[in-house]
Amino acid sequence: MDASWLDADEMAAWLRLVAITELLPGVLDSQLRRDAGLSHYEYFVLAMLSEAPERTLRMTSLAQRTNATLARLSHVVRRLEERGLVERYPCPEDARATNARLTAEGWSLVESAAPAHVANVREHVLDPLTSQQVHQLVEIGDALLERLDPGGRMTALYRREAR
Repeated sequence: MDASWLDADEMAAWLRLVAITELLPGVLDSQLRRDAGLSHYEYFVLAMLSEAPERTLRMTSLAQRTNATLARLSHVVRRLEERGLVERYPCPEDARATNARLTAEGWSLVESAAPAHVANVREHVLDPLTSQQVHQLVEIGDALLERLDPGGRMTALYRREAR
């Protein structure tokens, strides 16, 4: 198969995207670990629960919203349960399913962690951009998600919440 090599502009864009995807998780993770004792993924799980009705989601829905396998999510939720931040219980509508609910302690932690997390996101991602570039970033994200998420699972969630 003949490769369609990247031209100079494409290579520049690609290398920057790779650098961002490598550096950003560490920036987000280190701030949250320092300020809230949470990994970025743990915070994301708590944040998704905090935005859900009654701060409760089925584990399958939570896995979808956090783009995780059920196995990974179960491991993380178990750790959050041990800290008293989340509780799991059988789904009343479907006994085969399990719900995860944010506890009062979990809600308190999300509330206290959110301002510094948002400030970190602003400082490292949004503040360096103009409002036009933020809009372009949304469009770029949508275009990439269409290819990376052909079933539209994540795309539908983010489109619904972003607009």
